[in-house]
Amino acid sequence: MSYSTKKQSTTFMAYVREFVVLALIVFIIRTFGFGLYQVPTGSMEVTMLVGERFFADKLTYLFTKPKPGDVIAMNDPTFDYSDNKAQRLFQEYVWGPSNWTKRVIGVPGDKVRGTIEDGKPVIYVNDKKLDEPYVNKYPIIGVWKVDESHLRGMSEREICENWVWKSYDPSMPYDDPKQPFYRIIVNRIIRGLDGNPIILYPNTPVKNEHMDAQPLAGQREQKAASGNHWDGSDEFYIELGENQYWCMGDNRRGSKDCRVFGPIDRRLIHGRILLRLWSVDSDSAWWFMDLFQHPIDFWSRVRWSRFFERVR
Repeated sequence: MSYSTKKQSTTFMAYVREFVVLALIVFIIRTFGFGLYQVPTGSMEVTMLVGERFFADKLTYLFTKPKPGDVIAMNDPTFDYSDNKAQRLFQEYVWGPSNWTKRVIGVPGDKVRGTIEDGKPVIYVNDKKLDEPYVNKYPIIGVWKVDESHLRGMSEREICENWVWKSYDPSMPYDDPKQPFYRIIVNRIIRGLDGNPIILYPNTPVKNEHMDAQPLAGQREQKAASGNHWDGSDEFYIELGENQYWCMGDNRRGSKDCRVFGPIDRRLIHGRILLRLWSVDSDSAWWFMDLFQHPIDFWSRVRWSRFFERVR
């Protein structure tokens, strides 16, 4: 092997080592330092809207525990995690469950009770009624992601995947450009047999027949052996054990949360959402692809007033 070839080989291996070290540093920082998250669903409206990107602090939770009121990032609690420790670590930190965002309502040792008072859902934590100014006070309307003509030939599951709920301000027309949260296309509004839009209103109880009320495997015995109960509705009771948290979405009429799957294990919580970086009314996972496909319309969907805001 010539001197020149040896030098090229040595240089190439040096680049490989530098890349591996850099990738490892980035992985450690992103895993244990901070995270960047995109909101894929409306479960935290209007605190968080679909299409927004957030900064999360992961470092603090290595030394302290989540507190009531924290908006947290967590791994999907309904994911089928492996019993193999090594594989589960890979799933949790490398590739596996999707990230969810919810708000901490109860922490280990708390007694959390949901009930209906004067026709409205309320929550008590340790027998004290919870004041929840962050809960979505706007109605949500059913909207198709695509034109109805594109739904023909789709399976029932595909049709369900193209149905979304969107918060809107009822004081102005649906398609008013000043709607504060989303652009609503009138011909995509989902209507009932009577022709009226399908709307869910705030401060009305969630009934269990509208949600998947199956608890996670392993929680059924606990549910049956104690006074703890949840069925997907706004009526529930839980005495949180060690490392258990009760988390819910701010958009109570459109959130799949602990009312459905029960308490969350501490190990699933990996960061606190602190800052909204930017906000665009877009379902695209990659905003620059949306910009590339709709270079003019994209800018009309940017929510400039929601940039660089602290999440509370």
